[in-house]
Amino acid sequence: MVDQAQRVTVLTGAGISTDSGLRDFRGPQGIWTRDPAAERASNIDVYVSDPEVRRSNWARRASGEIWAEVEPNEGHEALVALERRGKLHLLITQNVDELHQRAGSDPGCLVEIHGTTRKVQCLSCESYRADMQEVLERVRAGEEDPPCPLCGGILKSATVSFGQSLDPVDLARAERASLECDLFLAVGTTLAVAPINMTARLAVQSGARLVIVNGEATEFDHLADVLVAGSISEALPVICGAEALPVICGAAAQP
Repeated sequence: MVDQAQRVTVLTGAGISTDSGLRDFRGPQGIWTRDPAAERASNIDVYVSDPEVRRSNWARRASGEIWAEVEPNEGHEALVALERRGKLHLLITQNVDELHQRAGSDPGCLVEIHGTTRKVQCLSCESYRADMQEVLERVRAGEEDPPCPLCGGILKSATVSFGQSLDPVDLARAERASLECDLFLAVGTTLAVAPINMTARLAVQSGARLVIVNGEATEFDHLADVLVAGSISEALPVICGAEALPVICGAAAQP
């Protein structure tokens, strides 16, 4: 199916990064499963209104508890191979770890629909954006709840929390690529988080075939042409192939 496809749109979730040592969120050993307080901090209203939640969150990041230095795995690299074969239309990721970029994915072929933990932004002025490590150094130096250096506002990782809206440009690009593809590949996601999970349904409704690669059941298994269970880092290289060809991204040039 991959060999026959001309435009493959891929959606990845936390499951693709578990073989790199990152825990997923909702699995049996997931971050939110084992630590409900971490999920509470992911709600924007709670984060903004409760200074203690922010202080605890920054302390955990500074200690390395929720800031893991890990490397991409064979699953991330397989998607780079798919891109180099000229088949990747767009890579949409729900992940905030930037492992796709570190594996070599072209940022122009990538939509980080939920943002990134590797950057920090101000919730007030939205002008301040910096590397996470810069702010963590301030925390380690004694600032428990570091404010924005430009306006004094609340700083937060550059991720989309519950209660925040997705970037409309990114969402529109993801939806368009789902409508245009002839194969949709959902990898390491339970397809439970709206609205980005609906890209899989859009693809099917537009006539694309659907392949789901995940370690557990998903919301859209009934729509899939093929279900692949098991290790993503083992399965994805076989599915994607590994031909090293010049990078061509079908959706990158579109506005």
